[in-house]
Amino acid sequence: MKVIIDASNVAHYGKGADENPLLKNILSSIESLKKLGYEPVIIADASLRHEIDDKEAFNKYINDGEFHQVPSGTTADHYILKLAEEDDAKILSNDVFREYFDEFQDINSRRIPFTLKNGEIDIGTSSKPKKIKNILQKITTETLSQFEKKNMDSYRIKKGKKISGIAIAKEAIDRITKSKKDGIEPKLEGLFMKIPLFEKVMNMVEDAEKTSDFIIFVLVHPKDYRDAVKYAGNIAVTVGDRLKLEHAPLVAVRNDLFTRPGSFELNIIYSDEVIEESLYNVNITINDHDYSFVKKNSRNIASTIAARLGTWKFPIVSVKPSMLMEKPGHFEVILEKGGND
Repeated sequence: MKVIIDASNVAHYGKGADENPLLKNILSSIESLKKLGYEPVIIADASLRHEIDDKEAFNKYINDGEFHQVPSGTTADHYILKLAEEDDAKILSNDVFREYFDEFQDINSRRIPFTLKNGEIDIGTSSKPKKIKNILQKITTETLSQFEKKNMDSYRIKKGKKISGIAIAKEAIDRITKSKKDGIEPKLEGLFMKIPLFEKVMNMVEDAEKTSDFIIFVLVHPKDYRDAVKYAGNIAVTVGDRLKLEHAPLVAVRNDLFTRPGSFELNIIYSDEVIEESLYNVNITINDHDYSFVKKNSRNIASTIAARLGTWKFPIVSVKPSMLMEKPGHFEVILEKGGND
């Protein structure tokens, strides 16, 4: 991760009233950050080169491109905050940047404080970022609501159960048995990441209608995805054997932003009910503050949406920041014709 060093703030730290800012403070901070595995980026305001204690050495660092100086007349604090936001970087500074709180949200989660001890910089830790509660679920819920307005059925979550291979297989057997006994085809229920059974599973998907009457979608929180994948093969064999099916059902595990960690939801559908393509792609315009978080989790959003609509292929989820979304948590969702993953 990049860490932008607020060179003026660091250089002024610990100096006496009549002393010049100290170049060694900057060099010490660079060394300390590199030891911690960070990539330092040194940004100084235009006046520092005239105030620093070792002007010749400082100017050489500037001329060699190792230190960067903001253009004359530019506010260094604003430049640093904007650069940190664009590069999703941290900032080494004891300046709290209070005057910029309205423009840049959650500055404290980016800012790393420091102290100076015996000529060496002691790096602190930044505050935890403030996350907008359930923003991913809110975006996904809004997206599903828009799909429903287009008359596309989506799965609504039921009651979660504690996750284990045996529990999943037992629940699948119960649901398939009930649907066959009642003579009612299960309603579209889906949620899946990438199908876990075999390396060439996508070829199996093409032949799903020929090889299996049922598809079992195991819906788990993203944290539990890998563990659930391990159960997939045993679940298919167990369900096929117990129900004496001609072909074992296909088992698909998908991330589910709505399922609690440690639990699962189960959707059973007939293979011929699965939609081959994702008919629409999803464009999300988000507040700048939430952009990195939502973009990082766009795959989970796509996975959740795809499975709830019963599609094999994910919609393309694009995330764009906008200054017009004035408050954290604000977003807009627009659907457009899709079909490709």
